[in-house]
Amino acid sequence: MFPKYPVPQTEPPRSPKETLPTMYDLPSENPEEPGLPDEFHGLQPQLLSYTFRPSRYSAAQIFSGADMNLYYDSRHPLWYKRPDWFGVVGVSRLYDEVDMRLSYVVWQEGVNPFVIVELLSPGTEKEDLRDDRENVPPASAGVVDNGQISQEQSQEKPLRKWEVYEQVLRIPYYVVFSRYTNRLRAFKLDGARYEELELSDSRLWMPEIDLGLGLWQGDYLGVDRLWLRWYDSEGNWIPTPEERAEQAQELAQQEGERADQERQRAEIAETRLQSFIERLRESGIDPDRFLNG
Repeated sequence: MFPKYPVPQTEPPRSPKETLPTMYDLPSENPEEPGLPDEFHGLQPQLLSYTFRPSRYSAAQIFSGADMNLYYDSRHPLWYKRPDWFGVVGVSRLYDEVDMRLSYVVWQEGVNPFVIVELLSPGTEKEDLRDDRENVPPASAGVVDNGQISQEQSQEKPLRKWEVYEQVLRIPYYVVFSRYTNRLRAFKLDGARYEELELSDSRLWMPEIDLGLGLWQGDYLGVDRLWLRWYDSEGNWIPTPEERAEQAQELAQQEGERADQERQRAEIAETRLQSFIERLRESGIDPDRFLNG
């Protein structure tokens, strides 16, 4: 169990891993949450994770989570959001570089997600999107990026996802997609608030990580539809592991076919040479003298 709050201060201060709960101390599931993810909520995040390959970071410094608890407020350590998918760069792929995560605890990781994707459904739009009819206060100077909220911002109940992403974690990019309408919307943090971006050809380029996110029409695991997928600086869709394996197999097959063609050409040349030598002998000409002369 994690310690009681406030944790007594020491000199020098103890590290957050000594004074705050870790992913092992916090619950990773809430059985009281209504509903379960459908098949699309399983396949789409998987495709996002497989193709999330920012070229400026090694695979060991990239983490992505799907339907994983994201703990954001160290003053309320049981508060969390569960994004459909989120990507983090500049953090160890493994927790403490040795273990797979049970959840993502921002005050332990020290790095907030760079991009979050929510897959809209009729029952989640109010939670996932900003309602401009409501008087939602912007982030104040008391909000910091390590999962702590100032006393003024502290609330008796958790904020909605939009507010947490915008005001607390200050996620640079927030993307929402509805498979019912195939509408893609993207928001970028501009000062204290998210501003919606105008997308060209349903694509969003993120220069900070040299990677883009867009809508791809294709077959993924037997389902042909519009999918969210990452693409590179040349506009090429980042391949999945299965596609990379297929490409490697096709390349090996092409190389094998080229080798077979070279072998066949060599065999044909050898056959023609032997036939020529036989004709020389039949004509009474010494092939060695002729060929070496």
